[in-house]
Amino acid sequence: MEHNTETYQKMKLFVFGIGGTGARVIKSLTMLLAAGVKAGHATEIIPIMVDPHQNNKDLNRTIQLLDNYQAIHGALQNPQDGFFKTKIKTLEELNKDSNLQRTFAFNMQGVQNERFKQYIEYATLDDANKALAGLLFSDKNLETEMEIGFVGNPNIGSVVLNQFKESDEFAAFASNFEQNDRIFIVSSIFGGTGAAGFPLILKNIRNAQPPTQNHAFLNNAKIGAVTVQPYFGVSPGSGQIDKATFITKTKAALNYYEKNVSGNQSVNALYYIGDEVTRDYNNDPGQNGQQNDAHFIELAAALSIIDFASFSDGELEVKNGRAVKPVYREFGIREDSQNLNFLMLNDVTQQIIKKKLSQYVFAMQYLKRELVKAIATRQPFAMRDAPKIDSSFTSNNLYRNNVVDFNKLFEEWLREMSTNRRSFAPFDLNTLQYAELIAGIKTKKGFGFWSNSKEISADTFNDALNRAEKGKIFPDAMRKLMTILYDGTQLLLNENYDDFK
Repeated sequence: MEHNTETYQKMKLFVFGIGGTGARVIKSLTMLLAAGVKAGHATEIIPIMVDPHQNNKDLNRTIQLLDNYQAIHGALQNPQDGFFKTKIKTLEELNKDSNLQRTFAFNMQGVQNERFKQYIEYATLDDANKALAGLLFSDKNLETEMEIGFVGNPNIGSVVLNQFKESDEFAAFASNFEQNDRIFIVSSIFGGTGAAGFPLILKNIRNAQPPTQNHAFLNNAKIGAVTVQPYFGVSPGSGQIDKATFITKTKAALNYYEKNVSGNQSVNALYYIGDEVTRDYNNDPGQNGQQNDAHFIELAAALSIIDFASFSDGELEVKNGRAVKPVYREFGIREDSQNLNFLMLNDVTQQIIKKKLSQYVFAMQYLKRELVKAIATRQPFAMRDAPKIDSSFTSNNLYRNNVVDFNKLFEEWLREMSTNRRSFAPFDLNTLQYAELIAGIKTKKGFGFWSNSKEISADTFNDALNRAEKGKIFPDAMRKLMTILYDGTQLLLNENYDDFK
């Protein structure tokens, strides 16, 4: 959809990522922002990941990625364009005087080393309340270890997540929420944490009351959400999660949302996504860390965040805590293929991500394959003028520990999506030929009727970087390298492909 192109001086977008799916969608969002995809009207993104399972590997991989992103963005000194241009902050960075930890994860209290029955102080209940608890929660529910999450039980999650409105994190979020800011909530609908967390967080925001700061702004906030329906399964086993219940839970949640989310116009934009083509993961209830391969559904869900941030304020009007014209959207592909690339996405999606991701992948492959050689052969872009890009630069901590590590995670993300089911493989990361890097998209023909497609050599790439650097002044080597990589890959794609004009 085309949105109003008006500009916004300052707009923070708070993104709540609930559970493992929430963390993985925020990971995909971070990859898009790193590649230079514009975050709509948002000038700052504040991810807040809500998951009681603090050892969740998907959560920790996303936190590591965000830390690397922040280090690179900080070194680039708030770039106006190019890679890593969007500012990402923690709640702690918005609240310098607070006691919050510097992390992107909500610090959930009372879930470590406790079973659910200890959390609700079951032993202290009288007989009548024990009987009521027995009606609401099974024996297996009561024995659930809280620190591994809600393992597909939204009835547990709805109890534990009620603490969110009393937390320091919620207070910090509220105190920094301004009238022009927006909120987006990412959750799955077929598990425990996401299905419980989405309506609770939404209710706490819409119903905020004194002494919560800025409660009036929260009551009338512009809120979007993506609800992720089943897109993977779990293998049969001894774990507490049973994929046979996924569809039943999804139907029950959708029925609840129809009355309490969309039915009462609590959200301005609600996005639905899921997939019938699925892959089963090991039935791990949480003790081993839970790590799923990246999936195209998570990338598509991340695009819903970009879409929501692109709406104008006028399209997201709220009165008395209700969206005036709520929007409901789904995501589709051109054909029902199990193996996707850019050409199977619709034109709008291609316009948003195709060139930016291609630029970043070209830059990533160049850094891995060619930069050391370019320094050794004293390419003009590296050595012509100070600051020089030399061996001391490639051995410094910022480049080695942040840029290189981020690129490893970026490549891992692409490879995981390419081997998942359904797969998304827009790049051939195994080819040594730059001209074959973008799947399904050929370079231009050379001159002459019988000519072949153009080749892109290391020399072609170096020439583009030399032209991107020539005549410009840079304050330091990092900003020089990232700027000419962005500008140089634009030249490379524009000159060698018809698809990127």
